[in-house]
Amino acid sequence: MTSSAPARVILLTGPSGSGKSRLAARTGLPVVRLDDFYKDGDDPSLPALPSGAGTDWDAPASWNGDHAVRALRELCERGAAELPEYSLARSARTGSRPFTRDGAPLLIAEGIFAAEIGAACAEAGLLADSICLAHRPVTHFRRRLARDVRESRKPLPFLLRRGWALLRAERSIVARNAALGAHCCDQRAALRRIEALAAEVAAPAAHLPAGGTDAERLAA
Repeated sequence: MTSSAPARVILLTGPSGSGKSRLAARTGLPVVRLDDFYKDGDDPSLPALPSGAGTDWDAPASWNGDHAVRALRELCERGAAELPEYSLARSARTGSRPFTRDGAPLLIAEGIFAAEIGAACAEAGLLADSICLAHRPVTHFRRRLARDVRESRKPLPFLLRRGWALLRAERSIVARNAALGAHCCDQRAALRRIEALAAEVAAPAAHLPAGGTDAERLAA
């Protein structure tokens, strides 16, 4: 499948538990889960924790950023791509799935490493915006733990250790995302920013003649 009108991507990042997935779903835009681009647990290039006791899954090197950019480029330029499916509980890719943006002129790519590919997306002409959710670290800690336990992502001792470490590191995580070009704000401000972008993209299409292309009408 090909698309007659290219799209751009909004990168949505923030600390784990900050509500990225929930916010992305509220926008009504196509959403790419960047967590599906994690490396497999047996990949020799995985970074180790400072203690040496296991993999540091919160380090960008645990993730395939180049693969994510290629998939986003295909989606933006062609309208469809084959995306990986990944099990966090198994630390492994479990398959793939076809994904289409159905002519949408904007799509969201959300994940804790989204800002890491901001420069590459901008260089490829794909970037519409980069946003980092930043609000209340303690709230993020509670949400993250409840979600990870509910989804059995990792053993509970690991989740508690990771949660505490992320709570202490949250300020530096947000600062790094800002340094990578992300606009840091709370969920309400982020939603307003995304809605403004969507309205800006749709505005020109509202003046198209009735005979405009399918992609142009969808953008309206």
